[in-house]
Amino acid sequence: MNRAGDDPDSDSPPQVCLKSVPLTSAPCGPPREKAVRAPHDKPGPGLALLDAVPAQVSGHPLLHSLAGNEELWAQPALEMPKRRDILAIILIVLPWTLLVTVWHQSTIAPLLTAHKDDGGDPRRPAPPGADPREYCMSDRDIVEVVRTEYVYTRPPPWSDTLPTIHVVTPTYSRPVQKAELTRLANTLLHVPNLHWLLVEDAPHRTPLATRLLRDSGLNYTHLHVETPRNYKLRGDARDPRIPRGTMQRNLALRWLRETFPRNASQPGVVYFADDDNTYSLELFEEMRSTRRVSVWPVAFVGGLRYEAPRVNAAGKVVGWKTVFDPHRPFAIDMAGFAVNLRLILQRSQAYFKLRGVKGGYQESSLLRELVTLSDLEPKAANCTKILVWHTRTEKPVLVNEGKKGFTDPTVEI
Repeated sequence: MNRAGDDPDSDSPPQVCLKSVPLTSAPCGPPREKAVRAPHDKPGPGLALLDAVPAQVSGHPLLHSLAGNEELWAQPALEMPKRRDILAIILIVLPWTLLVTVWHQSTIAPLLTAHKDDGGDPRRPAPPGADPREYCMSDRDIVEVVRTEYVYTRPPPWSDTLPTIHVVTPTYSRPVQKAELTRLANTLLHVPNLHWLLVEDAPHRTPLATRLLRDSGLNYTHLHVETPRNYKLRGDARDPRIPRGTMQRNLALRWLRETFPRNASQPGVVYFADDDNTYSLELFEEMRSTRRVSVWPVAFVGGLRYEAPRVNAAGKVVGWKTVFDPHRPFAIDMAGFAVNLRLILQRSQAYFKLRGVKGGYQESSLLRELVTLSDLEPKAANCTKILVWHTRTEKPVLVNEGKKGFTDPTVEI
């Protein structure tokens, strides 16, 4: 038991230390114990108040101040644990509340927004006065972009000074057709001032090619002509005397002559690009300056790593680097030359011959109507650089297609 100061005459107020004050939680309980004082201790002025005023709050005892007019000191001391409990609960609940709120906004809100789509263009312009390059999209912009069907990047802006390259591509239906055309379209998208003439070997325009062209963003013309039955497959192999794509290329030549006047002033170049080749972007810039007919090497043709025109020291084409029938008038692959548009328009009789032409002579049947060997313009560093490859997508093995119902012809591949 602690005692007050020994000096009874001290000026300081008397101090009392309490041993214990257990109180009952109900009036019917046993009587409370009073504070025990030493016999020689003087009672303080507030001790009578302590003895006379028992207080209970929710079953917990409260001690009153022994000072005369001071506030009760026991009540704040007992309320502090409650405040600490409340603070602990807040600190536990607050992070979870924030986590649930963020998850709700990032997961549920886009789904709710998607149902409110009004079909408008998600590519909203920047606000007035804002720099479009610095415009930051809002959350709604991002949601709408995710919801929008993918569209290819648009080609470079059209230039009034560059000659137009008219790319003629014959194509036909097969499992890898879309893959071939997609790869080619992705290349052509990087070429400025390009016009794609896609010609299908079909009685009508197919939905596959129509959708691909529409979504490509390219400047295109979609044509079709079906090869006659007697020119089609015979058994499991095509007759080697009938070159594929001849009628389709001729239709494109006729379209150009019917579309542009013979004395057209618009500069242009015509290039026959099959859908199964691989093209360097540099190739298109090389051919853009073609005056009559330009030529260059092609890789993976004729059983060789590459075939190429033979160029002398003066920069003139004098022959051909090839093994297969090097005495052909123009021993060159279809992907190895380009023709000036004006020359195509002026020589209206020039077409690829459909009958009486041996395999490998299709190119010669057209070029001999347009130029001579001395007129050829070597490109690609005097025909020393390879800028086009005669590649083919491997034919897929579909032996399990249709077995056990594992097939879905409605899926476009």
